[in-house]
Amino acid sequence: MTRTQQAVREKVRERYARAAKAGAGCDCGPGCCTVDYSARELSLIPPESVLGLGSGNPVRHADLRAGEVVVDLGSGGGIDVFLAAERVGPAGRAIGLDMTPEMVARAWDAARKAGATNVEFREALIEKLPLEDASADVVLSNCVINLSPDKAAVFRETFRVLRPGGRLVISDIVQERPLGPIEDDCGCVATAMVRPDYLETIRAAGFRDLEVLEDRPWLQSGERVDASSLTIRAMKPKKEVNA
Repeated sequence: MTRTQQAVREKVRERYARAAKAGAGCDCGPGCCTVDYSARELSLIPPESVLGLGSGNPVRHADLRAGEVVVDLGSGGGIDVFLAAERVGPAGRAIGLDMTPEMVARAWDAARKAGATNVEFREALIEKLPLEDASADVVLSNCVINLSPDKAAVFRETFRVLRPGGRLVISDIVQERPLGPIEDDCGCVATAMVRPDYLETIRAAGFRDLEVLEDRPWLQSGERVDASSLTIRAMKPKKEVNA
């Protein structure tokens, strides 16, 4: 990892450590971060897990089924983990991975208070997942991969841990054109990829049948959209595809 990549990672870790301790979530500017969950969804999960740090609701589009194993990259306070755990039921499992110790501790505390038994939280980098090959049915992520200094590694690792026929369902931020060095409140736009490059990086990892399920403006300059929030679904082929 380069010095620049490490600096990006440390800045992200510091920001989310503050959010975990404050419990107030997003301290970014207007229009940044969202809580895209219904009242019913929020009633099913511990309130301590809701920090307002997402850009969508990937669980809503994941078509989760009882007994499945779900992994959430950059799980934060655990909102998507708890929601996924409710849908896969006691025979399933939801695993949250986050590089910020304070977030992992907060999520575990919420799990204990809620008595959740089919959830798990681990401190880990999303570029190097501590999971076995072909061990998950679904991988989720919500406004996190845009912050990674090595997005290609994230998608390669995601592909590795998914079972054949598994699915990737993510909400994330993309730039609509190269914006160059910018300072945005969250850093989620400054570290995002341009849309075509982002989608091609997912495909290059081996995913197929990529669909953009939601697409909305995230950052605008007047009437011009600089960055967008996408919710994407892509599949790991059931059989190996020859190059």
